[in-house]
Amino acid sequence: MKNRVLKVQSQDNLIVALDHLKKGEVITYNNKEVTLIEAIAPKHKFNESDLKKGEEIFMYGVLVGKAEYDIPAGSMITTFNVKHAAAPFKLGERKLTWEKPEQGDFKDKTFQGYHRANGSVGTANYWIVLPLVFCENRNLDVIKDALVNQLGYGKSDKYKDFAQDLISKYQKGEELQDILTSELQSVAENPNPTRIFENVDGVKFLNHDMGCGGTRQDAQSLCGLLAGYIAHPNVAGATVLSLGCQNAQYSILQEELLKRQCTDKPIVFLEQQEEGTEEKLITEAIKETFTGLMEANKQTRQAAPLSKLVLGLECGGSDGFSGISANPTLGYVSDLLVTLGGTTILSEFPELCGVEQELSDRCVDEETALKFNSLMTAYAASAVRAGSGFDMNPSPGNIKDGLITDAIKSAGAAKKGGTSPVTDVLDYPEMVSKKGLNLLCTPGNDVESTTGMVGSGANIVLFTTGLGTPTGNPIAPVIKVASNTKLSEKMPDIIDINTGPIIEGEENIEDSGRRMLDYIIAVASGETQCKAVINQQDDFIPWKRGVSL
Repeated sequence: MKNRVLKVQSQDNLIVALDHLKKGEVITYNNKEVTLIEAIAPKHKFNESDLKKGEEIFMYGVLVGKAEYDIPAGSMITTFNVKHAAAPFKLGERKLTWEKPEQGDFKDKTFQGYHRANGSVGTANYWIVLPLVFCENRNLDVIKDALVNQLGYGKSDKYKDFAQDLISKYQKGEELQDILTSELQSVAENPNPTRIFENVDGVKFLNHDMGCGGTRQDAQSLCGLLAGYIAHPNVAGATVLSLGCQNAQYSILQEELLKRQCTDKPIVFLEQQEEGTEEKLITEAIKETFTGLMEANKQTRQAAPLSKLVLGLECGGSDGFSGISANPTLGYVSDLLVTLGGTTILSEFPELCGVEQELSDRCVDEETALKFNSLMTAYAASAVRAGSGFDMNPSPGNIKDGLITDAIKSAGAAKKGGTSPVTDVLDYPEMVSKKGLNLLCTPGNDVESTTGMVGSGANIVLFTTGLGTPTGNPIAPVIKVASNTKLSEKMPDIIDINTGPIIEGEENIEDSGRRMLDYIIAVASGETQCKAVINQQDDFIPWKRGVSL
C-alpha cells in the first residue's frame, strides 16, 4: 500500500503529505494520531503537534523556521504561519565518516569519451565561438547564421512551418479556431542535414552582455569563466572575438587560461579594431573556425574510466518532493561516483542556508571549512546590504508547491551533495582540481549556477526539477530529473529521468541512483542524447558578482 505521508527525520516536527489529505482525516504516524483541521495538498506539510508562537520548526533534521503564532496540530504550514529561520554556524570538528555505496558492476565500467592532452576526458566534442564583450554579439550571430545550418548542426523548425500554415489558411479565408496542437504535431519535420564533421558535436556561440561597463572585477571574473569553457574537456578549440577597447582584454583571458593549464588548445583570436571592416573580421573568423573544425574532427571517442566524470549537481523549479526523491537520488549518485574516484560539484550557495554547519564539518580540513564559512557569510551579508536576504530566495512556484522558507528549500536542495566529505571549496569561477565532492560558490539562479559549474569543469550536469524547466548548456549535457511522475508525464519533451516511483513506494533511492548512473554513462558515451541537447537549449549567463539569489 502506498504511503500517504512521510516524516523525513525522526526529530522533525513536520510531516509531508504524499497524497491529497482531507480536512478532518485522522493521520496515524508512528502510533501517533493527528486530526487534520484543513485539507493538505501533496508536497505540503502539516505539524504533528501544537506549536506555540516563536517555537522552532524542524525538517530534514535541521531548523527551517519559527511559528509566527500559535499553530494547532494538523494545520498546513504556510508563509502566513511560519517565517524563515536557520541555525548559526561556526568552525566545528571534522566529521568525515561516511558509508560508501557498493560499487557493484560500476567498478569496471567505462564510458566512451574524448581524451584531452591534460588528462581530462570530454563527454562531447564542440568548437566554441565567444565574445570578450557584448559589442561582438551581432558578429557572433552573423557567423552562426553562416555556419550552423551549412555544417549540418541546424534544427528543423516545426513552429515556422506551423506559422506558415496559419498564414496560408488566413489568406484563403479559412477558419482558424479548429487548428489545434495536434495539427502542429502533424507538420512534417525536415530531416536533420548530414554533418560535415562527423566527430564534432557542434559549433556553439556563447553570447553574453558583459565585458565592459562593469567593474574590473566583473571583467576578470568573465575572463575566468570564458577560460574555463575554452579549457573544458568537452571543447576542442575556440574562436574569440574582441572589439579592442573593452575591460575584458585578451591578455586577461590568457592569464586565466594559464591558471587552468590550458596551453595546447587551438584558439583563433580576432580583434575588430585591428582587423578593420566587419567583412574582413567575419570572413576570417569563418575561415579559421572551419580550419579548426577540420582538426577537431580527427578526434574520436575512446574508453575512459568513470573516475573521469565530473558531475554538476543542480536543481531548479523545485517542489515539495524534490528533497525526498530527486535530490537524494543525486546524492546517492554523487556518493557512488566519489567512491569510484570521480568528481562532483554542488553549487547554489543561497540554497545551502541552514545546512552550513553540516557542510562545514564535512570539509576535509579546517582551511577548507573556513573558506566555505567565509564565502557563505560574505554572500549572505551582501544580500542583506542590497535590501534582500536568503529568506527571499524561494520563488512563487517553490512556495506554491510546498517550499515555503529558504531553509526548507535549502535542506532539501543540499541532499544533492550526498554524504561524502567535501574535498574542496571553490569561489566562482575557479576550476575543479580535486577529486571528490566540491562546493562552488554560485547564485541559486538556475542558468547562472549551471553556467558556473560547467565553467569549473562539469562535463555532465544532473538537474532536478519538480515543476519543470528547460534549462540546458551549450557544451555540457544537462540531464533533467523529475521529482514526481505527474511532471514526467506532462513534460516528456524536457524530462529525461523520473524519480516519482520513490514517492509512489515502487523504487528506493539506491535503485533509482544506479538506474541514473547507467543513463549518465550512455549520455557521456554519446549513445543517448538528453532532451536539453536534442532541444538545443543552450543557456549561458555569466554571474556579475552582485547580489543574485
